[in-house]
Amino acid sequence: MRSIKPRHFRRHLLPRYASTSVTGRPQITPITSLLIANRGEIALRINKTAKRLGIRTTTLYTDPDASSQHAACSPHSIGLGAANGYLDGERIVRLAKQHGIQALHPGYGFLSENSVFARRCEEEGIIFVGPPAQAMADMGDKARSKEIMTAAGVPCVPGYHGSDQGEMELLNHAKNIKFPVLLKSVKGGGGKGMRIVMEESEFLQQLKSARAEARASFGEGGEVMLVEKYIIRPRHVEVQVFADKHGNCVALGERDCSVQRRHQKILEESPAPNLDDVTRLDLWDKARTAALAVGYVGAGTVEFILDKDSGEFYFMEMNTRLQVEHPVSEMVTGTDLVEWQFRVAAGEKLPLTQQEIMERIEERGAAIEARIYAESPEKGFLPDSGKLVHLTTPETNEDVRIDAGFVEGDTVTEAYDGMIAKLIVRGDDRETAIRKMELALRNYEVVGLSTNIEFLKRLCRSPAFIEGDVETGFIEKWKAELFDPIPVEPETYVQAALGLSASNIASVEPPHGEVLGFGRSGGERTFLFKSLDILDKEEGAVVGVSLSQKGHQLFDAKVTRKGGETQTIENIVSSPSLSPGKTTLTTFFPERRADTTVVQDPNNDNKITIFQHGGKTELSLLSPTWYEKALGLKEATASVVAPMPCKILKNEVKEGDQVTKGAPLVVIESMKMETVIRSPQDGVIKRLAHKEGDKCKAGTILVVFEETTVTEEQ
Repeated sequence: MRSIKPRHFRRHLLPRYASTSVTGRPQITPITSLLIANRGEIALRINKTAKRLGIRTTTLYTDPDASSQHAACSPHSIGLGAANGYLDGERIVRLAKQHGIQALHPGYGFLSENSVFARRCEEEGIIFVGPPAQAMADMGDKARSKEIMTAAGVPCVPGYHGSDQGEMELLNHAKNIKFPVLLKSVKGGGGKGMRIVMEESEFLQQLKSARAEARASFGEGGEVMLVEKYIIRPRHVEVQVFADKHGNCVALGERDCSVQRRHQKILEESPAPNLDDVTRLDLWDKARTAALAVGYVGAGTVEFILDKDSGEFYFMEMNTRLQVEHPVSEMVTGTDLVEWQFRVAAGEKLPLTQQEIMERIEERGAAIEARIYAESPEKGFLPDSGKLVHLTTPETNEDVRIDAGFVEGDTVTEAYDGMIAKLIVRGDDRETAIRKMELALRNYEVVGLSTNIEFLKRLCRSPAFIEGDVETGFIEKWKAELFDPIPVEPETYVQAALGLSASNIASVEPPHGEVLGFGRSGGERTFLFKSLDILDKEEGAVVGVSLSQKGHQLFDAKVTRKGGETQTIENIVSSPSLSPGKTTLTTFFPERRADTTVVQDPNNDNKITIFQHGGKTELSLLSPTWYEKALGLKEATASVVAPMPCKILKNEVKEGDQVTKGAPLVVIESMKMETVIRSPQDGVIKRLAHKEGDKCKAGTILVVFEETTVTEEQ
């Protein structure tokens, strides 16, 4: 399909997509007080618009969020206690009534698509800033929504959406549809409870896993499954719709959300690349048809699967709420969709017609959103958590926006989704927007937990992404390119040594007054490092840096790698600027200048992070072996540890089992996501350290092998 930019929309098509209206005028009731029934960046986002409109807000927080930004953003904030408090709909409704609050905004996630909760708000006379409960119920039930869409003439993916929910019944339906198939919960969303099943032999195991995750995410009824034909090369394209109580319904453009991991979006953009004009407008039309078919009111997103091979598209589901990626649509339409939500909930008409929206999209170019997650892409996108000990963000302006729920010093807890922030940029065209995104990401610095920022930079530099050749299997397809190791330059090791030397980083006084991490001989200091980049082929190899100070801020350096020649760099001029836990350096090497930030993680004195030339490098500062022995330090061997704080869902092995490398050992849950921990080696299981249901901290030993039978990974 050829690429058609928004300015190529044909004018004579516009009347077909004009807003529709019906007679009768709903009463307009301005919203004056609001309970924000959510957390993090979306609670802050809602509060910002409400404050601008003069609406008094009240926020909610749980024990893990007691010190959060959203809890402090309003002078009125109510504690809910345990971490699952955001799901206690009855209590939240009671609190709204008790405090005389007029309206409630559910944000996204949690209770935002719970029709029972929406109906309870209606029954108690609380304005629910969202769709009617019945429309939510119709579209929230994935099976029911497909029946409605089929009746309305909206194409749906072939599949089974019925009540036969026995394991063998679902397997038979899958065989009739023919593998590969997609399993997903009727209450699903955000990739939770979704599994791709490539062949019959893995169906039952994947079904059990999907049901367990869906039940944990959506509660009772979440285990009811749909079975659909899995399209081999799908794109995920969705349309932002908005309807009011006067019968008007518009589409605010489409978003391509095809770049995903774990069935969850990473990058979203609008307009969708390489989409022809006819298909684009047909998607809008079908989305509006879907909304009107259920009497929809408010913000909603109609999601479609677009088959790259045939060019056909199919209705997937409708999200009856504001989406995480709504800022992308705001950027290309020049709107505030939260303000639209308030105005529509108050009974006002939509602020813009369909034609006015299309004209704005023609003028405003393209926008892209990147989700900044606490996770490790190099480890299969494993979630992470921890304190943000260092956080630097790009400068914002009308074309660069950050929606964040955390600031430096905050803790990202494992109790909730690990999204730290959303970075949104706009450009006059898609190519410009991608360049702006990559430049902004180069100025995003995080220390204290793993993030996907470096991975996002690679995505922005990917030729296939730049060309718009996207699909939901994009990351797997271009895995070798996206995870290609980047070697650590000698200058980076030198900057690490200069930063440590300037800050006198040693906090532990070793025996006999010697200095931990380096030795002194004739004014020379030596540091030993190793790279922590698991993609680096030389990960774990020791690199030595010897610094000799020749004068004020003037140094010579020698960089020595095991098995390699020593590289000497002379006449280095380095000016440090110190602050607690970090050193900023401006260093002039013989042929270039480097502006560098060196950060020491206070939770791990030996972990050093270097930000330089728009990239991030993590190193370990090695202690002398004699010092380790003196303190009795020794790493646990022949064991597997928890990669993050987690709950044990299932032990897949038992003591005495013989396992091979890659075999599943333990299934854990963290941030509402299931992860299978696999064996790093061949061996015999000596001990299982935890039983099902136990909660573990990161680094806790899960499985111990018989040491005599360990075959170490080479």
